[in-house]
Amino acid sequence: MSEYEAVIGLEVHVQLATKSKLFCKCPNCFGKEPNTNTCEVCTGMPGALPRINHEAVHFATLVGLATNCAINLDSVFARKNYFYPDLPCGYQISQFELPLCEHGHLMIETDNGPKKIGITRIHMENDAGKNIHSQTDNHSYVDLNRAGTPLVEIVSEPDMRSAEEAVAYLKSLYRIVTYLGVCDGNMEEGSFRCDANVSIRRKGDTKLGTRTELKNVNSFRNVARAIACEIGRQEDILEDGGEVSQETRLYDADKNITAAMRSKEEAHDYCYFPDPDLLPVHIEPEEFAAWQKELPELPKERMQRFMEMTAIAEDEAEILVSSKAMADFFETAAASASPKKVANYIVGPLQRELNASGKSLAELGMTAAHLAELVSIVEEGLISAKIANDIFADLCASGDSPKAYVTEHKLAQISDTGAIDAAVDKVIAANPAEVEAYKGGKKKLVSFFMGQVMRETKGKANPAVVSKLLQEKLG
Repeated sequence: MSEYEAVIGLEVHVQLATKSKLFCKCPNCFGKEPNTNTCEVCTGMPGALPRINHEAVHFATLVGLATNCAINLDSVFARKNYFYPDLPCGYQISQFELPLCEHGHLMIETDNGPKKIGITRIHMENDAGKNIHSQTDNHSYVDLNRAGTPLVEIVSEPDMRSAEEAVAYLKSLYRIVTYLGVCDGNMEEGSFRCDANVSIRRKGDTKLGTRTELKNVNSFRNVARAIACEIGRQEDILEDGGEVSQETRLYDADKNITAAMRSKEEAHDYCYFPDPDLLPVHIEPEEFAAWQKELPELPKERMQRFMEMTAIAEDEAEILVSSKAMADFFETAAASASPKKVANYIVGPLQRELNASGKSLAELGMTAAHLAELVSIVEEGLISAKIANDIFADLCASGDSPKAYVTEHKLAQISDTGAIDAAVDKVIAANPAEVEAYKGGKKKLVSFFMGQVMRETKGKANPAVVSKLLQEKLG
């Protein structure tokens, strides 16, 4: 066991799903031809004046409310000065001394029970553009389509002690912003990404070690891998008698290593000062009260309600609320069929199909209405649970109604006593040794007879009828 403990804080960048950019009317969208979604404001032309997007302030406030933050009805934008090719103004418009949201927290589940992760601040800022490095002609290009996209940066306290805790916190934030509808959650497009500040210290020490910043990691899996990799690197340095340098590092997922990018800046390096082109942001108390009432049922509360509805375990309920789409899917299906059985199909066969196909829930052919129908026809006895499991993949691929599929493929369960009686007689006659053993006290052999009868009827016999007839005939 290591003699060191990790100290981890996350800076999570969330692109807000507004119609336009933060300080201009350019559409806030992804995928256009490079440098076509721009104007004089987001390209930093001299004399162009920014103007705040009201919808972005609204969305950012909702994030603060959902993360238990204090909301500052008056906040100030500042210029954060640094020079990169994709930052056209030579500074980023952000918030520093007086951000929109402060002093929040989230609760996460750990191996040792619930843990509170503090949130220092949530501030608004505009995104930079994007550098594109050609693999063929040894050139780099700048695309400013993303410049000016509205962001909130959610800065945690250094309260996490492992990669697992960091991922739990990150997933909790992800669910919140996607449930609120303020972010599309597309991590591949950079809508939700994080920087991880990592340091280590000897267990029992209270003084923080030298931290490094892992920049722009954009998947849950890679966040866990990058943090674990960096913890290991720092431990090796200290064990060899070296010192960890304060720097920004990049994570190479293919090689599973972190590499130095630049020395880490401090706040004074950015020379913050209030932006002279923007008035302080003021939220009217009446509008703030209206926004408070907009908060939907958040993932934690919804998970608790689902557990009460279904009596399933917490880890299974977490699957039901893993995304708003999944929670809505469950709730729609459970309105027309047994919530417990709907949950079991989602946690079992549906998750299996999602993992195997690599598709999203929306891309599968299985709708909430079809899942409710499948549960209902099993409960009605039209098909057995085994047949339902057997045909689940086909239903997900085809998008067919379960009842129509069962009719077309002649899979309806046999409940006719006469037909099943003949199959039971045939199985008993074919297995005299097992019959004698059963009558001699080996009652577990009933499952053998059940299996043989189901095989004889190609899985269509009603198990309840089979069980009743076997008990009668075997004595």
